[in-house]
Parts: sequence; structure tokens; C-alpha cells
Amino acid sequence: MKAFEFINAKYDRGLTVVLDKGLPLRYFEDYLNLCGDYIDYIKFGWGTIATIDREIIKEKIRLSKEFNIKAYPGGTLFEYCYINNKFEDYLNECKDLGFETLEISDGSINLSLEERKDIIEKVGEEFEVLTEVGKKDPSKDRVLSVDERIRIIKEDLNAGAKYVIIEGRESGKNIGLYDKNGNVKEDELNLIVKNVDIKNLIFEAPLKSQQVSFIKKFGSSVNLGNIPYEDVISLETLRRGLRGDTFNILNQNQ
Repeated sequence: MKAFEFINAKYDRGLTVVLDKGLPLRYFEDYLNLCGDYIDYIKFGWGTIATIDREIIKEKIRLSKEFNIKAYPGGTLFEYCYINNKFEDYLNECKDLGFETLEISDGSINLSLEERKDIIEKVGEEFEVLTEVGKKDPSKDRVLSVDERIRIIKEDLNAGAKYVIIEGRESGKNIGLYDKNGNVKEDELNLIVKNVDIKNLIFEAPLKSQQVSFIKKFGSSVNLGNIPYEDVISLETLRRGLRGDTFNILNQNQ
């Protein structure tokens, strides 16, 4: 039972995707015991898991499953293996480690729409597929128009992706839907959600200001990613209107 259980009514909470940068196993277990109820996916960022003992990774995946959390490797590791002709080895190792979800992206490489489609369909035979749209290099990301992003999102969903992640990186600045100060580009956001069902999207929002902006605009059911471990609880309070930033918006009918 949670403290103040009488105010913990069920509500429509969107997905929370946490970025794991190599949290030690004991910390990982303690953290899930604290706030595992509020995490839906854990992304082992970039290629970090390639630097860690595989038994530790297997245990972190097992613990995640105990909390009904889906763990998956970051898309950069897929990209590295793919361009180095290790794609099959990558899939086999992911399966052996216990992953059931994988991310497909081309943030640091270039994939044609047809190539993305083929990869998504192949991976989807054994794994749940998430994809990511956007480039890691801001100069390359700016070249992607909103129309191109929308087309890629639609193609990915049609190919079998369960969710499409909108790139925001760890910084949340000067990339994707964010300007150099981390503010949301509302015009671009509006175009995307006008053309794609928001339930199929996960917005990377590492900064509190971005989390507040999305919750104010779309409500508590918005899907948010690249959330640092230390922000999971604070994000939950934002979703529930237990914090001043969203209190008036989410409690206006009370």
C-alpha cells in the first residue's frame, strides 16, 4: 500500500521510458522496488551493455520482467552491429540475453525506407519492435523535414513497429522537436500529431520543462521517453497533478 493511498485513484497514465546508462545491479534492483510501478520500458542506452558482464545484463532483464517492465538495448548498438555485418549475431545475442523488445533506428547511419521496412519485419518475427525517428547529429537532423518524419513514422507503423520514438537525445536541446534552448517547436509537433495517432508515439523528453509542456498539452496519458531514473517519481507527480507545474491543469475540474 502506498502512503496516502486514499488519493491514489487510477488514472490514464502514459508510458514512461527510462534511460539506463549503466546503473549498478544493486542500485537497479533498489530503484525498481521504489518506483518500478511507474516504469513501462527501460532502454539500456547506446552501446553500454556491450561493456558490461552479460550475466549482469541478464539479471537486470529478469528483474525488469518481475515488474512487468520491458527492457531493450538502445538503437545505436543495433546500428553498430548492422553496418559491421553482425546483425544476425546481434539478434541471437539479444534473444539469449532475454530481451523481448528491440529498437530499430538510423540516428548515426543511413537506412532507406525499404531497408527499414525489411529490418522491422524481420525483427518483428521474434521481438516487439520500437523504432526511432531522427538523427543524432543536429546538423543532419535539421535536414529532415516534418513531412519526412511523418512519412517515416507511418511507414514504420505499417511495417509493424508498436511505437515510434521521436528523437530528443539525452540533452533535449537543438534536436528533433526542440530548439537550442530545449523548448518544444509547437508548429512541428502539431503537424505530427495531426497526421499520426499520438498513442503510437513516444516523445523523448529528458528535461522537466518538456515533460510539463507535453502533459499540459496532451494530459497524463502522453508517452514520454529518455527519462532519467532520478526523475521517474517527479514525473509521476507531474502526471497526477501533485506538483505546482501541472496542479491547476489536472485539478481544474475538482
